[in-house]
Amino acid sequence: MPPIVLSHIQSAEMLKARRDQKPSVVTSSDLGMTLMEVRVLKDGIQFAGGESLDWDQVAEIASNKTTCFYLENNVAKPIKGFSEATGRYYSLMPTESAPTMLISGIPMHRVKGTNPYRDTLYKIKAIAPITGHVLDTATGLGYTAIEAAKTALGVITIELDPQAQEIARFNPWSRSLFSNPKIGQTIGDSFEEIEHFQAESFSCIIHDPPTFKLAGELYSQEFYTRAFRVLKHNGRMFHYVGDPESETGARTTKGVVNRLRAAGFERILSKPQAFGVVAYK
Repeated sequence: MPPIVLSHIQSAEMLKARRDQKPSVVTSSDLGMTLMEVRVLKDGIQFAGGESLDWDQVAEIASNKTTCFYLENNVAKPIKGFSEATGRYYSLMPTESAPTMLISGIPMHRVKGTNPYRDTLYKIKAIAPITGHVLDTATGLGYTAIEAAKTALGVITIELDPQAQEIARFNPWSRSLFSNPKIGQTIGDSFEEIEHFQAESFSCIIHDPPTFKLAGELYSQEFYTRAFRVLKHNGRMFHYVGDPESETGARTTKGVVNRLRAAGFERILSKPQAFGVVAYK
C-alpha cells in the first residue's frame, strides 16, 4: 500500500475538527486526490487503515507550508532530500492542487495565479495533438509524461537526478509515472541522452528544463540541433521559457528563438499561456 501523504492543508482540517470537537473529519490522505473519513481522538488522528498520528505531529505538519510529509510507522517524515550527484536540495511542496518540487528552493512549476496541474495542461495544449512517440526531456514529478501518455503511443522521459525521482515516488500525483507501461524512464543528462536515439524517433518533444542558471546547456544551440535530429519531419517541440512579460523571460525567449532557428527550426510560435514557444520541423 502506498504511504499516507499529508500537507499543511489536511493537517489544518484535522486541527479544526479537534477544536470543534468533531468525532471525525473528511480529508485526504493523498494530497487531495481522494477523500476519506478519519477519526478525531483525544491523542490524535486515526486513519481507516489503522495508521495514527499524534496531535504534536499534526501541528508540526500544519506549521510547514513548503513541505509534504509521509507516514511511516505512525511517524511523519518530510519528503525532502539532498543529492550528492548535483549538490542540490529537493523537496515536495504542497499547493491547493498537485504539489510542485522545489530544487534548492526554486519551484519547478508555476504556482502564482495557477497551479502545477493546470500549468502542465497549458504545456500539453500548446503542443497538441500529441500522437506517436514523445520525448520528455525533464521528468521532474512526471506530470508532463503522465498527461502526454494519455494520447501518445509511448513516452520516454529523462531525469538527471535520482534524488528527484525519489521525491516523485512519494508523490501521490506521480504514481502513474511508475505504473503506466506507456512511460519509459531514463536517468541521465538529456544533453547526452538525446544522442542515443535514432534520427526522427519522436513526433513530439516536450522540453521543460530547469532555469537557465541550473541547466544552461539545455538552452544551447547544440542541444537544439540534437533535438532537431531526433524529431520527425513535421514534428513539434514545446520549449518552456518563462513569463514572456518579464524582462528575464523576454530576454530568454529571444535567445531561444534565435538558437532554434539556427538549429534548423523554421516555424516558431509563441505560446504565452504556457510560458513557452513551439518550434516546428
